[in-house]
Amino acid sequence: MVLDQSFVGRTYPPTPAYEVGREKIREFAEAVGDAHPAYLDAEAARELGHPDVIAPPTFVFSITFKAAGQVVEDPQLGLDYSRVVHGDQRFAYTRPVRAGDRLTVTSTIEQIKSMAGNDILDIRGEVHDEAGAHVVTAWTKLVARAAEEA
Repeated sequence: MVLDQSFVGRTYPPTPAYEVGREKIREFAEAVGDAHPAYLDAEAARELGHPDVIAPPTFVFSITFKAAGQVVEDPQLGLDYSRVVHGDQRFAYTRPVRAGDRLTVTSTIEQIKSMAGNDILDIRGEVHDEAGAHVVTAWTKLVARAAEEA
């Protein structure tokens, strides 16, 4: 099924605030095997100029991917999520995510294209802190695989 091009540029409402906790950062750093001291020890983070522990760069994916759920669950878009695979991910940071941040994400459909029967959806997630300052932009590419012919 070809997705409707008129959805390009559609922006969804900001998510409720997600409070970033030290323990979540520690768990994520351990899960990805990154023992950088700034992720685990507040004093080490302060020595590097941060007010508290910071998150590994890919930590924000868990927040932005959940926010992209507004897009993929939009019944008007008509995306068959059972056929979706994650195609790509990239980030552009203004500053690191840190413990104590309360972050919201606003998702926008940047591009829809069809290639070899597959629908490719690019979603941009703008992440802001409680003061409204930009923290990071995340781009997620989802590929809805073509249905197999009988």
